[in-house]
Amino acid sequence: MSTEVRRDDAAGRYEVVVDGAVAGYTEIKPRDGVLIMPHTLVDDAYAGQGLAKVLVTGALDDIRSRGERIKPLCPYVRSFLEKNPQYTDLVA
Repeated sequence: MSTEVRRDDAAGRYEVVVDGAVAGYTEIKPRDGVLIMPHTLVDDAYAGQGLAKVLVTGALDDIRSRGERIKPLCPYVRSFLEKNPQYTDLVA
């Protein structure tokens, strides 16, 4: 299984791609110099494979590399940040 996380600014989201198919996404909405993260979704066909964690980890790593900050409104992203405090510096 080939998995990658990519940013699609035109769609306003990060996508997790499995074997060439988009399996899920987390939305990003730029506002006042911060990326609002309101929603994360993984398709039911890919449930239980840990893809939400792969997706959010990849998104936050990329956001850090770009020097951007986030406002996590998505319950999954908030929960992820509680469990992974090494990313809390990204919260605006």
